[in-house]
Amino acid sequence: MPAPFPKPKDLREAAAMQKSLAEAVILRGNPAFVRYVVSLDASHPTRFSRQKGPSIAAAVLWDMEKGEVLEVATTQMDEAPLFPYVPGFLSFREAPLYLAALAQLSRPPEVLLVDGQGIAHPRRLGIAAHLGVHLDLPAIGVAKTLLFGKPEAELPQEAGSTVRLMNDNEQIGWVYRSRTGVRPLFISPGHRVGMKESLAFVRLFAGKYRLPEPLRLAHQEAGARRRLAAHE
Repeated sequence: MPAPFPKPKDLREAAAMQKSLAEAVILRGNPAFVRYVVSLDASHPTRFSRQKGPSIAAAVLWDMEKGEVLEVATTQMDEAPLFPYVPGFLSFREAPLYLAALAQLSRPPEVLLVDGQGIAHPRRLGIAAHLGVHLDLPAIGVAKTLLFGKPEAELPQEAGSTVRLMNDNEQIGWVYRSRTGVRPLFISPGHRVGMKESLAFVRLFAGKYRLPEPLRLAHQEAGARRRLAAHE
């Protein structure tokens, strides 16, 4: 069992923890031949939403060999005990939810596919990297929006197009257009996955949707469960 996930007392302590843990990130490894992947996404009420209620996380266990969902687990927590939402510190808010959802699955994952950043983060420890190090699992971040870094060039509109995501002269991820004309995804390795390998793995899920299918299902499940909980 992993150690309990720490909750910092303030942002200064949180930043120090991120910088320390980032030193443990390993950017090597190829998950191409694994069988069991878990995708993680969460849904929170916001001050702009009329919906209230708890935050919900969903973990979708995906069988790469069969190309199908084996299991779905969800968990919920009230807002009060959660770390506040602050850009760049998402892992302290969402990781406890994800860990609780993962604990409900009957089979441990071989790879984590996380809605959020890997090393494409100001302190190189987005939520995928943080969870990967905490659980010592290969992890990849697939973010819907850009947090940190700049694309090295304009991204073509065609499906499958990629450009490197850079911080000065350092590559920290990829900008990837999964479908022609749709908004890009921002992919970055989290832990125990190489840079090229992180992109290649996400490409395995190319299909008719913008998001990789396991992550799309986790996103849908978390949103649906939150809407349901808001009316209970």
